[in-house]
Amino acid sequence: MAAPEQKDTLQNLCLDAAYVGKEDTVISNRFIPHIRPRGEEKKLIEKDPSVKARRWIVELAHSWFNRFRKLIPRYEKTDLSYIALNTLAAAMIVLNKIMVIYR
Repeated sequence: MAAPEQKDTLQNLCLDAAYVGKEDTVISNRFIPHIRPRGEEKKLIEKDPSVKARRWIVELAHSWFNRFRKLIPRYEKTDLSYIALNTLAAAMIVLNKIMVIYR
């Protein structure tokens, strides 16, 4: 059985440039801030061309869901229909990712 977490344990929190100057808020909520300022990644890529730009997983997920153009305007009358279409889109995304692995 795993040991219970202590309340004094700090966790890391990676944030983007929108949070520069807000380190105090992050620290007051018992996190260790890792905030990358704007342009830092671009400078790193210019120095070392083998480094690839990294996207946040949320950006990737939104990009994948935006490919299902029916979901964006939300024409469905009921919430249940919209949730069903979102679930179907998520299942199709996962299936496509699995198919790429096993090709």
